[in-house]
Amino acid sequence: MKLIMISAAGLAAAMALGACTSTGNTERGALGGAALGAAAGAIIGNNTGSGDAATGAAIGALAGGVGGAAVGHEQDKTQAARNANGAYADRGPNGEELYFDSRANRYYYVDRRDGHTYWANGQYRG
Repeated sequence: MKLIMISAAGLAAAMALGACTSTGNTERGALGGAALGAAAGAIIGNNTGSGDAATGAAIGALAGGVGGAAVGHEQDKTQAARNANGAYADRGPNGEELYFDSRANRYYYVDRRDGHTYWANGQYRG
């Protein structure tokens, strides 16, 4: 029970700090993911195997931090592709014209360098 209280307090503190960051979604995602991963890892590590909550928390924090950072990075890329009005910018990253895919309800561009198509957020389209 003591471990759960300590984990809950640590999780609340980390999430409060994550909400206050002035940086992008990548950092907030990494911090939140690490906090959630540490809490889950501590609980799982305490209740399985050798009962080593510290190792479980460390592994969970690492995995959660990496996962949260990846999600936050994608959110940052999507926000960067939008202008102040919430619509996608007029051009791709290299000045390419954007086209609207009505089936996917998303904008895409054709990269002049390699001829491949990408969504406006930079994700490979095909």
